[in-house]
Parts: sequence; C-alpha cells; structure tokens
Amino acid sequence: MDTTVTLESAEEAALIASLPTEFRWGVATSAYQIEGAHEEDGRGPSIWDTYCRTPGMVEGGENGDVACDHYHRMPADVELIRSLGVDLYRFSVSWPRIQATGRGPANAAGLDFYDRLVDELLRSGVDPWVTLYHWDLPQALEDAGGWPARDTAYRFADYAMLVFDRLQDRVRTWTTLNEPWCSAMLGYYEGRQAPGRRNFADAMEAVHHLLLGHGLAAQRMRAAATEPIELGITLNMGTAMAASESLADQEAARRADGLGARIYLDPLLRGQYPGDILDDLSVRGVKLPVVDGDLAIISEPIDVLGVNYYSSHRFAGVDAQGRTEDADGNPISEPVPFGRPVTAMDWEIIPEGFTELLVRLSREYPGVPLVITENGAAFDDVADPSGFVADQDRTAYLSSHIAAVAAARQQGADVRGYFAWSLMDNFEWSYGYAKRFGLVHVDYETQVRTPKQSALWYRDTIRKVRGR
Repeated sequence: MDTTVTLESAEEAALIASLPTEFRWGVATSAYQIEGAHEEDGRGPSIWDTYCRTPGMVEGGENGDVACDHYHRMPADVELIRSLGVDLYRFSVSWPRIQATGRGPANAAGLDFYDRLVDELLRSGVDPWVTLYHWDLPQALEDAGGWPARDTAYRFADYAMLVFDRLQDRVRTWTTLNEPWCSAMLGYYEGRQAPGRRNFADAMEAVHHLLLGHGLAAQRMRAAATEPIELGITLNMGTAMAASESLADQEAARRADGLGARIYLDPLLRGQYPGDILDDLSVRGVKLPVVDGDLAIISEPIDVLGVNYYSSHRFAGVDAQGRTEDADGNPISEPVPFGRPVTAMDWEIIPEGFTELLVRLSREYPGVPLVITENGAAFDDVADPSGFVADQDRTAYLSSHIAAVAAARQQGADVRGYFAWSLMDNFEWSYGYAKRFGLVHVDYETQVRTPKQSALWYRDTIRKVRGR
C-alpha cells in the first residue's frame, strides 16, 4: 500500500512543517524485544531470560526467545527500515550475545551479527545509532550482585569497549544506557521488571553504578576513538506537576521530579547529585555509594542527551484516605490523573508536557543537544485480513507529539532529531506480546511484517519536511 496519509490537524501540520530539512528522523528497537535466537551462537542468559521464566512476572508466561526473529530476518528488516525513508536506526546490542557471562573476551559470532547489521544499514543509506545497554544484563553478573554492585560498572565499560573497538570505524553515535530509571527503580525497587528485586537501597546503589558505568565507558570510548564520534545517554522523563498549590502537593512533585529526572541529570551534566534528594534519601536511611572521583567520571562531557517521552504526570502529597505517609512511613507522592485520553498502557496523552520538558531541559541544562530517542504509543490494533492496521489513534499520537517537539524548538529547545518507538510490534517486557507499539504490524505466528497507517504517515511526513 502506497497511499499518502494525512491525518494531522492544520496547526500540527504547520508546526511539523517548521522543522528544518536537516532534522533527523529514525525508528528504534531493542535487542531482547526483537532478536530472538536466545540460545544461538554463544549467547548467554540475561536477567530477562530468567525473569520471563519466573511464574507470574510476565503476562501469559511469554518471553523473548523468538520475539520478532530479527536475528534471522535482519536484512529484510533493514529493507523495511529503508522503505520508511528514515536516515537513522537506533538499536541495542545484546550484552550476553557479546559476553555470555558478562566477563572475558568477546563472542565472535555475536559481534559478527552487529557487524553485518551495521554494514546492511550503511548500504541502505541509514546511519546506525548504537545503544550499548537496553536492560539485558548477563544473568551471571546479576548473580554476582547486579547493578547494586560497583564491579558491574567496570564490567559494563569492558563490554562497551569490545563493541566499540569492532564497530567504531562505521558507527558515529553511541548511547551507553537506555533509561537507567527503569533499570534501577522498576528492576530493583518495584520488582516490575527484571531482575524483580524490591529493595529501595539496592535501587539507589543501582542508580549510582549505572551512571558510573556510563561515565567509565564514555571515558574509554572517547580516548580510543580514531574518528569523530558522538557519545550520549538516554533518559526517560516526563513533566512532574503538582496537583495543586498546596505545600504537600508541591513537595510531592519535587520528590517525583528529583527521583525521576534530576538524580540523573544533575550528576551527568552538573557533576553533583541534587542536594534536596540526598537529604530525602538520608531521611530514609539511604546513602548513595559515591567514591571520590566518581562524579568527575559520571560527568564526562556528552555530545547528545537522548530523551524518551511517553507521558507526563501530576502528583499529590496526600492519598485518597488523607494519609501523607505510606505504610513504611515515607512521604507520599501519589499520581493524580489529568482525566485525558489514554493509550493501551493506560498512559495519559499529554503532548504539551513534551514541549514543556524539552524547553526546560534546554533552559536548565544548556549546551547539550537533545534527540528524541523514543516516543510512541501502544493501542489495541485490529489488523485486516492483509495484516494492515488503520491505526488513526497512533498516527494522531505521533502527529501531536512531533508537533510538540517542533513547538519546543520554536521556544528555544535544541532538539535535533526524533526516533519513533517502535519500528515494529515486539515483546513488550512484562506485558509480553499483549501491547503493540509498532509502526509495523507483526504477525507473531508467521513473522510477516505489514506497515500500518502510522508507518505510511511517518514516511510521508519525513518526505514533506525534507522536500519543501
């Protein structure tokens, strides 16, 4: 199907049309969500392989053993990427495919796969954007302590160099970590993602060691680079608003913003942790495991900050029962719905929060260019007999959010590119295969890929911006 799709409002269309012709466009994926081949060619088990096999952790007991079978279908998937007219493809490298146990020399077969992928992309006119860590920690490293253990940061830097040394001659842009908040908070505190731990102190140690691993890898990659490169990290963020002007609600929003954004932004871009959050942690009996010199490593200059945005939130400091503290005696930061339409993830659709976030980042943390490394939405897709999905809801979401990026640029935000999440439907972590974010529909029984209406709209939007 090759019909031009136009569904955006006139206001959104005008904003999107204001994007410069040099603005960069891409699609994104992650290794565990699409590759499959979980026991092939020397790949070892990751924390997600283990988590998926733990009863009750993933909807339907599903896993990423096969996923989208991208490991075997990579050349056709690259052709699919090329057909969308994008100039960037953001993918992650599977750490246990490179080091089965997270230590030792590189697995040649693992590196060979990404070597072929990079070459295939470049032949197709698509620049590769490598993410070194998208949550698939080798299980052996989790057994040795995981991210709460300082040694994991050094193991990550060693792994990063194995990949960098092999691909740096053809890859210009490198992201160390994807969404360390999810790794730390969902993985080690809330237990809703791998490895499924529930310990706040562990989560805070993980925060610091994830950032330390980023800094160690960035320093070593910068020193070893033989060509100009761009180094960055990707953070997932929204706008944390107070539900009212009450002091309790203002404090709730401050805490949410502190643990959701500033605890990462400040050490990365200012060389220090936010003092108010350190005070909050102290009240809870938690101290970040900072060693002299760590913050200088973490604040190694970066060339780009990746921003993943899906929604914004507002917070109250009092719950529905009038309590200001939870069962453990910690102050409450209770999400309060805006009453806006939601996606299939039950995430409210708040595009103006996207604009606010980007303007804030450029104002409070100037000098670092921004790229939207993930933005998209899951909806309850219904495919016709040919596999085509007329996903007007997703198309509208993309239109409103790309327009929000353009609006932020008009207000001074230095945003230079946008990646739609995701290239195709895939394994959606704890939700199994129940949630579909893809621009491309995947029939998981046949592995047939079919571009949705949103994919055609995205392709045509890129053409319009470039061709005016």
